Amino acid sequence: MASVAIRDVRKAFGATHVIHGVNITINDGEFVVLVGPSGCGKSTLLRMIAGLENISGGEIRIGDRVVNNVPPKERDIAMVFQNYALYPHMTVAANMGFSLKLRKASKDEIDSRVNRAAEILGLQPLLGRYPRQLSGGQRQRVAMGRAIVRDPQVFLFDEPLSNLDAKLRVQMRTEIKELHQRLKTTTVYVTHDQIEAMTMADKIVVMHDGLVEQIGAPLELYDKPDNLFVAGFIGSPAMNFLKGNVKANGKLEFVGPSNTRLPLGKAPASSDGRPAVYGVRPEHFTIADDGAEAEIQVVEPTGSEIQVVAKLGGEDVIAVFRERHQFKPGEKIRLKPNPSLVHLFDAATGKRLTA
Repeated sequence: MASVAIRDVRKAFGATHVIHGVNITINDGEFVVLVGPSGCGKSTLLRMIAGLENISGGEIRIGDRVVNNVPPKERDIAMVFQNYALYPHMTVAANMGFSLKLRKASKDEIDSRVNRAAEILGLQPLLGRYPRQLSGGQRQRVAMGRAIVRDPQVFLFDEPLSNLDAKLRVQMRTEIKELHQRLKTTTVYVTHDQIEAMTMADKIVVMHDGLVEQIGAPLELYDKPDNLFVAGFIGSPAMNFLKGNVKANGKLEFVGPSNTRLPLGKAPASSDGRPAVYGVRPEHFTIADDGAEAEIQVVEPTGSEIQVVAKLGGEDVIAVFRERHQFKPGEKIRLKPNPSLVHLFDAATGKRLTA
């Protein structure tokens, strides 16, 4: 196992710059998720760690060694791709042990490592099968087993669950997390799915347009996003944003669209009249007599909760309730955000405002 240090790493394809001076420290044994929308640079960064892309500037260390010019096969990493990339003419056992065979490992060592990985992943009954005889989840396990047998310093996962159905994704998410808890190998995992990031990571790196927006533990990013991008990206359904001004002369509150008055727990000093963006998560709304009037547009029951799309001050907001309310489209309700859980952002920069 080893740490990974990414220092001022840049990447350009000709005149097009896609990674702009990224700095990330991944500790030994840590499970770090790189998350962001398509095109943010997360997969390119992973491929640079793997050595599949050359870096245009900066430095990447695995352990104590700078690996900028080290070939992929000598970096002591193992990568699991979105595409399983299994050899169709080889059995599961042969696929898993192929990298060891290339290293000219003995048959006994190959069998021992393959059997150990198969036991960890529950693949023992499948070792004699071919990829065409496996389900998508089983193929992904084989791809993971192929990585495990190498006993690398670092595991790299590039959106490994994207090709699986929703139920299988949840199952494989749990299995990958359990695998990390058992092996404790440093892991870098790329996904565009923030639910995967929240449920699996020790530490999340949120990327956008080739830059790191915020690094932190999942609940740290959820509770204290640094800016509007992170606030809107982390959380499902996404945080609601309302533009307006802080009113701090007398009663502290936020004056939103159509002069809607919303509660504020705190605001920076001397912020009376300051243009700001008011952020409230859907689950932090309650129905209260002193809430702001909203008109229900759409009701979406999911079983465990009810999601409501409503017009608040002429703007669409989403509220989530655990209670079984009998809402109807067109009905008027009064929504009140929990003032202690409200987020306030600067209207010009999008940065989080703190009192």
